[in-house]
Amino acid sequence: MQLNGRANPRFERVRDVFEESLASGEDLGGGVAVTVEGELVVNLSGGWQDRKKTERWAPETIVTIYSSGKAVVALLIAREVGAGRLDYDAPVASYWPEFAAEGKGEITLAQALSHQSGIPGFVEEMDPALWLDWDGLCARIAAAKPMWTPGTANGYHPQTVGFIAGEVLRRVTGRTVGQILREDFADPHGIRIFCGLSDEEIALASHMTKPTSAPLLGEMNDYKKAAFLTRWASPGGVARDDWARAEMPASNMHADAASLARLMSSFAMDGVFEGERLFPEEVFRQAVEPRVSGDDLVLPFDLTWAAGLMCNTEGAYGPEPAARGHYGFGGSCVFADPVNRVSFAYVPNRMSPHLVADPRAIKLIGALYDSL
Repeated sequence: MQLNGRANPRFERVRDVFEESLASGEDLGGGVAVTVEGELVVNLSGGWQDRKKTERWAPETIVTIYSSGKAVVALLIAREVGAGRLDYDAPVASYWPEFAAEGKGEITLAQALSHQSGIPGFVEEMDPALWLDWDGLCARIAAAKPMWTPGTANGYHPQTVGFIAGEVLRRVTGRTVGQILREDFADPHGIRIFCGLSDEEIALASHMTKPTSAPLLGEMNDYKKAAFLTRWASPGGVARDDWARAEMPASNMHADAASLARLMSSFAMDGVFEGERLFPEEVFRQAVEPRVSGDDLVLPFDLTWAAGLMCNTEGAYGPEPAARGHYGFGGSCVFADPVNRVSFAYVPNRMSPHLVADPRAIKLIGALYDSL
């Protein structure tokens, strides 16, 4: 299997596992990347961009990373905390006053980022296209009544957490998540992580193959229905290009593996990105500190959440408990390990039904740690 990119000889096992996954058909196309001490030591991609295998994966191909983008949002928040414009312990409403409606005035930024707001979705019917209307959707969130008492439990917010974090960022910086990524990372550093694609970037985006079965959500409840199962839980039915152009920070970022691993190295290097300090070490500690733990009300797992990052439970990010990251629907994965000073990203286009710990990612992560 012809691959794009390179792997340091020390990490040939990662190359071997990725090649095997492509050759066996477990993967159709995708990329994997690793940094150690902030240096990119694995940057591989290959396979096909479409199910019919008419278009090969190119070095410039980008792919939807779904919820792995939540880790990117967590980093952008940490950067603004470091700059003094945000505080994890401050109420969201101190930056976004309208958010205080319906008893949400005391929800802190850290609680919102760790899925404790009680707004995993919307109970009342709405037009699914509203997800593509930033101002309209944020107004809907601001007016929403929490489904549980905020701060008393964690329940995964698949879409809304990105709008909450993104609106807070917009209120303090005057810029959207997509603008921050372009102006501060893509243009000066070549970090190809996008939230809201241009027409040129849409042409570079791989097609995604749907999973063969639906994710297992466990015993049903109203929280899961609001988060995933109502007709309006996602912008289903809208044109693919319209969806790609919109900014949905928690679910529709596009990236390549190397860019994700490079940016996530900031969490492996205590806040330093390729020699530049993005946020102080104290902010790094606040960002990765466990905020809540227990059976999730939405996902069928016992989870521990930091400020926008999923803590390493059950070895989802390898053997180091201090690792933090996020999985995305379909199998994508990004994490940072500050003990071994490692970051990792895997971005496939053949979607699996796994919400966490996709077996393909687990094999690659195992190969990475075997190589250290």
